[in-house]
Amino acid sequence: MNPASPTTSPVSPVFAGHGHVTFLGAGPGDPGLLTLRAVEALAGADVLIAEPEVLEVVRGHARADVSTPELTVVDEASTTAGVPVLRDAANLVMEAARGGRRVVRAVTGDPGLDGNAGAEMLACAAEGIPFEVVPGVANVVGVPAYAGVPLRDEQGTDVRFVDARTADDRCWAEVGASDGTVVVSTSLDAVAAAAGELVAAGRKPDTPLTVTIAGTTTRQRTWTATLGTIAQVFKQGKVLPSPEGHRPVIAVVGERSAPAQRDQLSWFESKPLFGWRVLVPRTKEQAASLSDQLRSYGAVPHEVPTIAVEPPRTPQQMERAVKGLVTGRYEWIAFTSVNAVKAVREKFEEYGLDARAFAGIKVAAVGEQTAAALVDFGVKPDLVPSGEQSAAGLLEDWPPYDPVFDPIDRVFLPRADIATETLVAGLIELGWEVDDVTAYRTVRASPPPADTREAIKGGGFDAVLFTSSSTVRNLVGIAGKPHNVTVIACIGPATAKTAEEHGLRVDVLSPEPSVHKLAEALAEFGIRRREAALEAGDPVTRPSERRPGARRRRTT
Repeated sequence: MNPASPTTSPVSPVFAGHGHVTFLGAGPGDPGLLTLRAVEALAGADVLIAEPEVLEVVRGHARADVSTPELTVVDEASTTAGVPVLRDAANLVMEAARGGRRVVRAVTGDPGLDGNAGAEMLACAAEGIPFEVVPGVANVVGVPAYAGVPLRDEQGTDVRFVDARTADDRCWAEVGASDGTVVVSTSLDAVAAAAGELVAAGRKPDTPLTVTIAGTTTRQRTWTATLGTIAQVFKQGKVLPSPEGHRPVIAVVGERSAPAQRDQLSWFESKPLFGWRVLVPRTKEQAASLSDQLRSYGAVPHEVPTIAVEPPRTPQQMERAVKGLVTGRYEWIAFTSVNAVKAVREKFEEYGLDARAFAGIKVAAVGEQTAAALVDFGVKPDLVPSGEQSAAGLLEDWPPYDPVFDPIDRVFLPRADIATETLVAGLIELGWEVDDVTAYRTVRASPPPADTREAIKGGGFDAVLFTSSSTVRNLVGIAGKPHNVTVIACIGPATAKTAEEHGLRVDVLSPEPSVHKLAEALAEFGIRRREAALEAGDPVTRPSERRPGARRRRTT
């Protein structure tokens, strides 16, 4: 058993009935870097106060009903203009805490390195409001790690941290005189000036330098240069001037930033689908595990439902079948989709039943995802295909009816209104009687938002995963045809044929009819594409960054 954390309770009993503030470090941007304690604190928050970009990182771990007041910085101009409605973070924190609420004040990086958080802690202390601090991964440490730039080596190199916005001449002189690693927090358009300060203070112009923007996120980008060449690199690469020049960056100065070393250690930006926007045209429930897998490859999944699930028009047949489960009418029940599990589960809840109603009934699932939905319901399936995860695969392993061993010869098959007859025909051939019941209807979903439709048609997505012929037809129907630079990945030959019939060029074909194998195939495509670019000496770009009309090769 793990020892209990002294801070595992969101609010200590000592503070019961009083307000309490947790100053929480949200890390550099990757939500996966939140600590366990941070997740606990967020789950117990009544009020969550954070800048918009930080809120995006932490919001998913808070309760649905948590209050998230909008932050507006009170500046001198606002005060002079007499605008009374503007409130700064400190005021919001204090107001909520005085009201007896549990407040989480989340900041980027670590609270100990955030000057505003320090001032807010002092304000709490002055009023006797209890607070705690949950450290986070500091930007100056986390970003270099994701950029493949270790800050120290076996020689124990000295490491200095500099905030270019507040550094004075003395600070620059000290780090310039050192031959250790210097980590500089600055903005994109101020990098060259910071490099100039270091050279003026004594660092050699040929000292290696890396600059990373949007560190630890899938928007991360890193440039490698030297103190003397960084301005030229930005100019030649048309990085600057840019409207994004004000965005924060982390620059690392020293031998550990050398290009040869970083090429070997750049683990994050070299992921197979790093930064790719991948369209996943499935329902949110169906897409969850697939989206997680895509994120592990560095992609940014965008889920667009192409179908909506609705109850059957005449529910009486489903009601009779569920009652038949309880009265012992069936030997088997076969689930061919997650939606079928959901439909039966909802009907069970309507009648006050639970998983115990399956006692004595054999349960089959068409594949791993359907089986997982059953396990979540509390039911362990007796039969899952050992081979292909499809109706045909299920029939391969389904036992023929045997009147000696099977007291009942009937199978309950809850399914969609548009399902094929393959499974029904196969079960009848094996000697079983089948109650083929429409458990739910599938209808075309509403069109996605206008910006998503424009991205689909205009080449804003790098890839789209088609998991069935219906997803092809429905996506084209509600959003239009994907642009020709978008990589088209299909789960099988039938889906690929439908895509081609709609004028799409299929680039990736899954070796097996599995969504996870499809994602793997897309990742392998990304690896080959990256290797080809490096071998040719070309920059590694995403498909959406290619010139319109560029030729595309078919890859399967």
